Amino acid sequence: MSNVAETMLENQGEWVATNDIVASDITQRPSISVLGLGYVGAVSVACFANLGFHMVGADVVEAKAEAIQAGVSPIVEEGLETLLRDGVSRGLIEATTDIEDAVKRTDITFLSVGTPTAEDGGCDMTYVRAAAQSIGRAIKDKDAYHLIVMRCSVPPGTTMSVVVPEVEAASGKQLDVGFGVTFNPEFLREGVAVNDFYNPPKTVIGASSPRAAAQLAAVYRVVDEKVLMCSITGAEMVKYIDNVWHAAKVTFANEVGRLCKAIEVDSHEVMDIFVQDTKLNLSPYYLKPGFAFGGSCLPKEVRAVEHLSQVYQIRTPLFDSLMASNKLQIEEGLQLVREFTGKRIGFLGVAFKCDTDDLRESPALELMAGLLEDNQEFCAFDPNLKIDSSTRSHFEYMRHARPHLATLMDKLPDVLRPSIDDVVNNCDVVVVSHSRDDYRNAVIHRPKGVKVIDLVRLFKELPDDPDYIGISW
Repeated sequence: MSNVAETMLENQGEWVATNDIVASDITQRPSISVLGLGYVGAVSVACFANLGFHMVGADVVEAKAEAIQAGVSPIVEEGLETLLRDGVSRGLIEATTDIEDAVKRTDITFLSVGTPTAEDGGCDMTYVRAAAQSIGRAIKDKDAYHLIVMRCSVPPGTTMSVVVPEVEAASGKQLDVGFGVTFNPEFLREGVAVNDFYNPPKTVIGASSPRAAAQLAAVYRVVDEKVLMCSITGAEMVKYIDNVWHAAKVTFANEVGRLCKAIEVDSHEVMDIFVQDTKLNLSPYYLKPGFAFGGSCLPKEVRAVEHLSQVYQIRTPLFDSLMASNKLQIEEGLQLVREFTGKRIGFLGVAFKCDTDDLRESPALELMAGLLEDNQEFCAFDPNLKIDSSTRSHFEYMRHARPHLATLMDKLPDVLRPSIDDVVNNCDVVVVSHSRDDYRNAVIHRPKGVKVIDLVRLFKELPDDPDYIGISW
């Protein structure tokens, strides 16, 4: 394990923060501001503070800033609230809605704002441009060199062609004289992001200068001594390629599932054998037939790579087929549900995957939107979705990023039920989109006659149950 193994201890299943970590190669830790307190930003604030850095989180959404300032996690993420509470109590974490003030009072600024898909399939730079302009205004009168760290996913070339010009114009300063820029892609999985922060699969830095690279590498060397250096455009592209590969694995497994089901072969038996080859077939993490992929990364970056292929007139048929195949998997799920039109339908699982409250590109929401178009009533339960001010701000983001779900976002608070039993005991059909032990137990003990549409393969051994339906098995 790395030299930060001691930073997080598992004590009977609960994360415990420690405050005795000393980085031998950082004599005086820089102060760090984080713009955007979503999934990446909030985790960064908490974890860096636990390592002894003074952190200032900033977000235009007041509810997020207030939550961080109070030591309360604005998202569902294991271990995060413990770290936030500890950081606030030690005076290492503060949060504000004043973006420029946060930048002025720190040495390094991490940019972790949203980059939703634009109408043309590319990347919506609205939030990136606004943040870059704020940084520029903030450093205009600063004498000290300031380091900017891009953490949001953007097309290759964005850092140098969008962020740098905006900062230079607003600050009147020149790149690598008054400020430096790096691109540092994140590889945090929602639900286990804290653990991933302290045990990264890799740390990648693309920098505008050796000075910028060395400054950020010194920060990360506390958690990863083997920092990988590359060009800024290379670092930007790495993030896309990683996620396109993950999307390809999900799509490949689902196409195997559709074929196997058609010829009455157990797709999981086939894929369980397939993934035994860890030398050639790499990780089995995504290689399970199931429901469509979603979330903040995979769909957005697959579309972005498709867009890049179009821009550069490069033929990438596999990349181009991923979203179409993923959409087909959603249509397969909708077709299964529509066979029960007129019945009482309930969903177990709303977020894009288990153990998060992130609704971005959730395939379950697409099923609900289809039923809404059919005027079909439905209800849902997700233990990670609580209707509060922070959640409502997330709904607003969804309305901006996915306009076709706006009506569903308005209806969702009324659709959600307070417990699993409220769904299972009052529905004729239960659609399961997350793999959880409490969902498995609910399916096993459900009232007689209730149909189950399993989108995630709840059971390794398929139940001998005529009322159980799998999407790819």
